[in-house]
Amino acid sequence: MNLGRRWPAPASGAWPVMAGASMISFSAVFVKLALVGPTTAGFYRMLFGGLLLAGLLLASRQPLRIERRHLVSCLACAVFFALDLSFWHRCIHLLGPGLATILSNFQVFFLAGFGAAFLGERLCARLLLAIPLAMAGLFLLVGLHKGGLGREYVAGLVYGLLTALAYAAYIITLRRLQHEQPAAAATAHVTIISLICAAILGVEALLQGESLAITDLRSLAALTGYGLCGQVLGWALISRGLPRTPASLGGLLLLLQPTLAFIWDMLFFARATDGLELAGAGLTLAAIYLGAGGGRAQAPDQPRAGPRA
Repeated sequence: MNLGRRWPAPASGAWPVMAGASMISFSAVFVKLALVGPTTAGFYRMLFGGLLLAGLLLASRQPLRIERRHLVSCLACAVFFALDLSFWHRCIHLLGPGLATILSNFQVFFLAGFGAAFLGERLCARLLLAIPLAMAGLFLLVGLHKGGLGREYVAGLVYGLLTALAYAAYIITLRRLQHEQPAAAATAHVTIISLICAAILGVEALLQGESLAITDLRSLAALTGYGLCGQVLGWALISRGLPRTPASLGGLLLLLQPTLAFIWDMLFFARATDGLELAGAGLTLAAIYLGAGGGRAQAPDQPRAGPRA
């Protein structure tokens, strides 16, 4: 019996996307739980994730190599992703997992700006509506109604927006690399990018005086879960399900990641959240959804918004 004829493609692709987004939603929680510095957390995510990907490639007898002409693109991807993780982890420690993850998803607006400025894309009505909606949601979410923001809070907001900018640059560079490379080399390139990124973050941690030591089992478990869920399994499930899911539904399902991250922040870390902040989170997530689907149809080599891992 051919089950593919009984079940529509959207249903078959939706479950992996939801599972992957749910797994990735724990990324910021793992960072908060690990008793290590923000750069060190990024180092172990990329190291554990990269080594696991390398093991999977070797087990399947796929080559782990990179052509010289793709080296610069891989290095650029690694640098942008290292910046992304470095900024994001600092934002998590200052603002908590929920708000940090929502802010990082503002990458959809940076991608839209890049498309309009350099790819000749028009900003459609959905995107023009999404931008002020996002600003209104952020206004409520950060608590401006309470009057005054502390220095650490402002620094966290800056780190969150820098995260979104660095992640957008990573997506743009990765899309270009994917357009240049054969499909069979994609996993090998992601593996190499992960290991290069780990090396960059390791050097950064040492220069900043952060210890790379893992001193307790809680941190080891958190960092292992971070590398496994955030770098490997979550992305594998999303990559498998998205091609079989309509773009509009896929964008909506990917909002599970920042939504659940905000919920985990309230449940696990007792984040104090009032009605205005909840309304702000809802407005911001709606704006991100509109922004993610607000561009015209894109060619394969043009950047598209992806989930924040």
